[in-house]
Amino acid sequence: MKCPKCGTEMQEDHLYCEHCGEEIHIVPDFEPEIEFNLEQALNDIVRDIHDPPITSEPEQIQMRWDDQEAWETVQDWDKTEKHTSGKIRRFFLILLICVVVMAAILGSAVWLAHFRHYSLDYQIEKAENYTAVADYDRAVSYYERALELDPANIELKFALADVYFKKNNKMEYEYLLRDIVNEKDATLEQLESAYGKLIAIYSAREDYKTVNELILSSDNESIKSIFQSYLAPEPEFGVKGGYYNKIMPLKLTTFGTGKIYYTMDGSDPDENSTLYTTPILLEDGNYTIKAVYVNEMGIVSNVVSADYYVYVEELPPPEINAFSGEYSLPTFIEVLEDSENIYYTTDGSTPNAHSAEYRGRIPMPLGKSVYKFIRIADGKSSEVVERTYKLKLNTDVTPQQAVDAVVDYELASGKIYDGNGHFDYTEALYIYEYLYPFGIVDVGDFYMIAEVLKDVEGNLARTGNFFAVDIYNKKVYKLLIEEGNNYTLMDVE
Repeated sequence: MKCPKCGTEMQEDHLYCEHCGEEIHIVPDFEPEIEFNLEQALNDIVRDIHDPPITSEPEQIQMRWDDQEAWETVQDWDKTEKHTSGKIRRFFLILLICVVVMAAILGSAVWLAHFRHYSLDYQIEKAENYTAVADYDRAVSYYERALELDPANIELKFALADVYFKKNNKMEYEYLLRDIVNEKDATLEQLESAYGKLIAIYSAREDYKTVNELILSSDNESIKSIFQSYLAPEPEFGVKGGYYNKIMPLKLTTFGTGKIYYTMDGSDPDENSTLYTTPILLEDGNYTIKAVYVNEMGIVSNVVSADYYVYVEELPPPEINAFSGEYSLPTFIEVLEDSENIYYTTDGSTPNAHSAEYRGRIPMPLGKSVYKFIRIADGKSSEVVERTYKLKLNTDVTPQQAVDAVVDYELASGKIYDGNGHFDYTEALYIYEYLYPFGIVDVGDFYMIAEVLKDVEGNLARTGNFFAVDIYNKKVYKLLIEEGNNYTLMDVE
C-alpha cells in the first residue's frame, strides 16, 4: 500500500507513513467520479450476491471499471478497511473484557467492604489484633463499630474499657464501667468486676465518699454485701423530726458494724463527738440531732439531721413515805397511793425509763443512802423526788456477826463441815451474804442473810434459802419472803 501523500510504499499493518508521517484514513479521499464509480461497483456486488449470474465458468464478478487505476484503489481500500476493522474489533473486545474484569473486582471489593462493615466477628477480630500490637486507636475504632452492631454486649464494653485503660484514658475507662454497673442485664459476676474496677479508681484517689455513694446507689443487695467494708450509709432516725407531747427514746440505726456519732447542739458531728450507744431520751424541750456514721475503714457517711419539739405535760411526782433524815430502826421506803410507773436510782443519778422500776417497799440500807424517784407514763415524766437517809441501829450486833451466827447454825446442822462453807469433797461451797436490816411489826428487827452457792467453776447463784438474825440477840430464824416484801419467820430446829 502506498502513502497517499508521498507515494512511499507502506507496510500493511502501519497507520502512519514512516517517510512523511501522513495518517492513513479508514475511508480514502476519492474524486467525485471515482466515488461514483465505487458506489456503482458496490451496488453491483450486492446485487450479484443476491442474484448471481448462471455460467458454466467459475463464478466471478465481471469488471465494469473502465478506469484501471480506480480499480486498484478500490482493492487497496478494501484490504485496508478489513485490516483496520479487525483491529478495532479486537480493541473494543479487549476493552470490554477489561471493563467487565474491573467491574467484577470493584463489585467484589464493595461487597467485601460492606460485609466486613456489618460483620461483628470481623470487627472484634480486628480490634483484638490491633490491641495485641498496641495500636490502641485503631482497636478503639473497631470496638466502637462492634458495639454499634451489638450495643447490649457487656463483654465488648469491658474489652473497650481495657483498651482505654491501656491508653491511659481514665475518663472513658470510668465512663464505660459506670455504664456497665447500670446495665439491668449484667450478671452478678460482671457487676462485681465493674464495681471492683471503679472502687480501685476512687480508692487510689482516696475518694471514699464517691465509693460510698457508688455502692449505695446500687439496688443489688448482693453488691452491697460484697463491698460492705466500703459502705458508709447514713444513720437512720427511729422517729421522724417534728412536734411531740411525750418523752421519746430516739434510736439511731445503720447498716454495717461501724460507729455512730451525734451532737445535740446543732454542730456537725465527727469522731470526737458523742458516741451513740443507747437511745437518746428526748424530754421536754427543743432538739436538733445530727448524726454521722464511720465504718471500719474510716469512711464517713453524710451527716443527717432532724429537729424535735417536745412539750410534755407534767405528771404528779411520786409521794414517798419516809422523809430525808436520820433513822435508828429498820425502815421501809414506800411510794404512797399511785405507785405505778415509778422508777428510782440509789447512786445519785437521775432516773429514767431504763432505771430500776419500783415494785414494792424498799428496805432502807445501813449508813447513808440517796434515793431519787420519778414518774414516767405515756412519754411524760414528773419532777424528780430526792430523799437522803442515814440509818444507824441502836445495837452492838453487826451484820458480820449475823452472818457468823448463820454459819454456826449450818455447821451444827451438818449441812457444811467447815467455816468456809464446804459441804463435799469438791471445791463447791455455800456462802452466806448479808443483804439489809428489816423489821416485822410486833415481832422484832432483824438482819437478812441469803444463802449463795458457789460451784467448782466459781459461778454464784442464790439457793432461795434466807435467814433472819435478831439484831439484838443474834437468834437465827429461817425466813420466807412473800410478794411485796412481806416476811414470815420460822424457828430453826
